[in-house]
Amino acid sequence: MELTGAEITVRCLQEEGVEFLFGYPGGAVLHIYDAIFQQDSVLHVLVRHEQAATHAADGYARATGKPGVVLVTSGPGLTNAVTGIATAYMDSIPMVILSGQVPTKLIGNDAFQEVDSVGITRPCVKHNFLVKSTEDLAETIKKAFYIASTGRPGPVLVDIPKDVTVNTAEFVYPKKIKMRSYNPTLKGHTGQIKKAVDLMLGAKRPMMYTGGGVILGGASQELVTLCKALGYPVTNTLMGLGAYPATDAQFVGMLGMHGTYEANMAMHNTDVLVAIGARFDDRVTGDLQKFCPVAKIVQVDIDPSSIAKNVKVDVPIVGDVKGVLNSMAEMVKDGDRKPDADALAAWWAQIDEWRKIDSLGFTASDTLIKPQYVVQKLYEVTEGKAIVTSDVGQHQMWAAQYYHFDQPRRWINSGGLGTMGFGLPAAMGAKLGCPDLDVACVTGEGSIQMMLQELSTMLQYQTPVKVVNLNNKYLGMVRQWQEFFYQKRYSMSYMDALPDFVKLAESYGHVGMLIDKPGDVEGALREAFGLKDRTVFLDFLTDPEENVFPMIPSGGGHNEMILGGRDAMVSTSEEGMVLV
Repeated sequence: MELTGAEITVRCLQEEGVEFLFGYPGGAVLHIYDAIFQQDSVLHVLVRHEQAATHAADGYARATGKPGVVLVTSGPGLTNAVTGIATAYMDSIPMVILSGQVPTKLIGNDAFQEVDSVGITRPCVKHNFLVKSTEDLAETIKKAFYIASTGRPGPVLVDIPKDVTVNTAEFVYPKKIKMRSYNPTLKGHTGQIKKAVDLMLGAKRPMMYTGGGVILGGASQELVTLCKALGYPVTNTLMGLGAYPATDAQFVGMLGMHGTYEANMAMHNTDVLVAIGARFDDRVTGDLQKFCPVAKIVQVDIDPSSIAKNVKVDVPIVGDVKGVLNSMAEMVKDGDRKPDADALAAWWAQIDEWRKIDSLGFTASDTLIKPQYVVQKLYEVTEGKAIVTSDVGQHQMWAAQYYHFDQPRRWINSGGLGTMGFGLPAAMGAKLGCPDLDVACVTGEGSIQMMLQELSTMLQYQTPVKVVNLNNKYLGMVRQWQEFFYQKRYSMSYMDALPDFVKLAESYGHVGMLIDKPGDVEGALREAFGLKDRTVFLDFLTDPEENVFPMIPSGGGHNEMILGGRDAMVSTSEEGMVLV
């Protein structure tokens, strides 16, 4: 059956079961858009900016586990999408980006709206393709979906010249794909797994350090099973929140720069660290010279390039986390050796002492809305069941700290790249993917203005999201760093020309609310979530001087934290906490 390249492209998406295609038209992809018009099984979502297309596809992918799909035109269409592609790449999110390109005969001639899409995106994609003939199109798109969604997931770009979409070829979509150069290792080495289990069972002060790879690998239940069998403390990275239930007694909170006191102190003092689907990024480790100074380290990851990339690892295991965790749990269950009960009891007693510090405690106010309080009430009103997206900054950290995620794929944020503007379009994509769940976007007055135009898209496609704007009139995290490390020189971090967000939301056809009293916070949230079919923009005027605590300053170790209400860093010796 002979089809045009444009028709082949759409048929490929249908074969892959794509529900939503996020995009923006332009000259190089008009043939594809014409083919989209002539079918109705793939719904195209017309965003207002190409960056929003990638963030929306990203949010959809994180919420559903399915690859997000994007269509943009050549030149500025592609370059506008690069930030969202890089966001997905840093967080290992499966995505397929179809980009238009000038006709093949014009490539390299500086033609109108031509950029080197393959060259530009090479550093921030898992792989990319330039399709040079219509005959290669179907197989290339099949490869793109396969690469994006297997092994360590990531974005894959397919660059399609305009003449390739015009020319015809026989349409044959491969049932399976096999690539000699791409064979991800799925099964962990049995001998290595046994070494890891032996080391874990011999631990006196064990720690389970789990990241986003557990969620991406669909291994949350396997993680719970193993941790319950061992009785060991568990911490999640920012990307891993929800991989282990936050309300479970074995969970000690998020770790890292803004992690809990007990999580960071346990990391610093552990003698056996088990890292599962986590990449030891700098916001987690702090100063590598001070990281887990006495620990033997086990690392499980599907990506061999992540093993021992940042820290020395004693027992590396390459493989799918779901299978490895299953194997570990079976060895623990079937073996004669059990964890050291006395040592574990003493370890938990120490952790409980650290918990008494209450590092997430804050001083309430009758006159100023505390941002932490808003997130606490958001958690209560939604009963912890909502999908929560965020932008980047203080509000992101407060959402991570005070909303207790008990399930995977409920916390959606830009962890690796730290992209302002991510939250709103990601919430839109998540709502399209999970229409029966409440979706809240926790944001700030700085971040929200970077993708605010997507309120228009959300009206057109009826994606009722609740926007929780923690408005302190500052670029909050910038201001916090300037307060701590730049002698309060607040250079360009204060916004003194903000819009009326209520009127702005209403102008887009949504509901707007202004909340400036602590006593009105809960009522406003309940009213907003009661409006099931409306997007509601809640503008909370919050304390402009509130900071995120705890905080490990750049270059610090896990035992060197600034705690709320303290003017000094703290460190812990064997005798207890000492101010320094």
